[in-house]
Order: sequence, then C-alpha cells, then structure tokens
Amino acid sequence: MTDTLEPFPDDWQTALCIAAHPDDLEYGTASAVAAWTRAGKTVTYLLVTSGEAGIDGLDPAECGPLREAEERAGAAEVGVESVEFLGYPDGVVEYGLPLRRDIARVIRRRRPDLVVASNPDPRPAWGGIDYADHRAVGLAAVDGVRDAGNRWVFRELVDEGLPPWKARYTALAASPRAAHAVDVTDTLESGIASLNAHRRYLEGLGDDAPDVAQMLRGFAEMSAPRFGGRPAVAYELLA
Repeated sequence: MTDTLEPFPDDWQTALCIAAHPDDLEYGTASAVAAWTRAGKTVTYLLVTSGEAGIDGLDPAECGPLREAEERAGAAEVGVESVEFLGYPDGVVEYGLPLRRDIARVIRRRRPDLVVASNPDPRPAWGGIDYADHRAVGLAAVDGVRDAGNRWVFRELVDEGLPPWKARYTALAASPRAAHAVDVTDTLESGIASLNAHRRYLEGLGDDAPDVAQMLRGFAEMSAPRFGGRPAVAYELLA
C-alpha cells in the first residue's frame, strides 16, 4: 500500500463494472460511478447472479426479480442506464472457463475502456474473509479482460461477430494494494442513495443491516488521509 493515493486516470470514456451480486457495487464503487457519469462518461453494469439467495425467508424465485429491480433502481441513482445479469446461481458461483467466456463476451460486446471488478483476494481491504462468489467473479473478470483481447481464446466469440477488444484499464475495488482514488466529495450522497435503493435486501438483514450513510461515509473517509483529506473510493489499477 502506498502512502498517498494518486488521482484515478481520466483518459477514458466508457466503463463496465462487474460484480457477483446486486448491491455489491453500491458499497463504494457507486459513488465513484456517480462522479464518472457526472463528468460525461458512460458506465454499464454486469451482475453475474441475481442475488436470489440473499434474503433469508424469501424464496429465490421471488427474490431474484426483486433484487434485479433494486439493482436497476440503484444504478439509476448514479446515472447508469444499462444493467445486465448473467443468471449464474447465487452463492455457488464457480471460477472456470464458462464464467470467463461469458465475461469476455460482454466485454467484447460493450467494448469498455475501463473494467472495474472486485478484489479476488480472500482478505479484502475492509478485513474479514470475502465471499466465495466475490473471489470467483473478481478473478474471472481479471482473466476475462485478457481473454477478451486474445482472438485465439474462445474463438467462438469471433464467430458470434465479437472481435477482440482490449480494455485500457482494469481496476480492483477493496484492494489492500490500492494506489489510485476517485474523489467522491460531490457524489457520496448519490452513492448512499444507490445502496438505499436496495430496500428489501437491507430490511432482510434485520439487526445486521448497516447504517448506510454512516458506513459509506466512513469508507470514503478511510481513504481521505492518503488523498489530500478528500473522501474517496480507492482502487488498485492493474493496467
């Protein structure tokens, strides 16, 4: 970890944010997304699952569509119009070729300059041990970026009319090796609104539900001492 955080690169126009579940992107990245869309950049979301196993006591058949709707509502709060779901089963996502292929397919179709993914390490920057789905999707996203740029990997994608695409940057959220950050001074409230859009999910957490505003402000302030005192969302930049 560096002593100071550098400003996140600005020389890009389109981004694809990849996560395992609805609400994953709202724990910080949504505030950065709001800053990007406010600056005129185009951001799209890709969710590997529909989060159907995320609310205890609510059948997955009912929960999945509900959480998809909440994700779209949360995305709208930060200027994201396109939200796509791959439909993998929540809680049992496996890293492997099918997931890499599906992510590479979306990258080739969306052609983003920047791909944002979750940190695949077992121990994220916020501590604890991260969920298996998060780790599998984070690693598959990193590999999928590389796969998308190689015409000889998943050759069937070319046959589908999807030529190789090389993203300029890959950024990992919640990484202990973060060295860049996005100033969210003016967009933190939008990020808070984005997570609060997941109303039924948060209600389903019961006594474990966080104080959303306090939590997200706390996360942003954690990066402030390394970023000139400004609240920020930090990322590890891979390329």
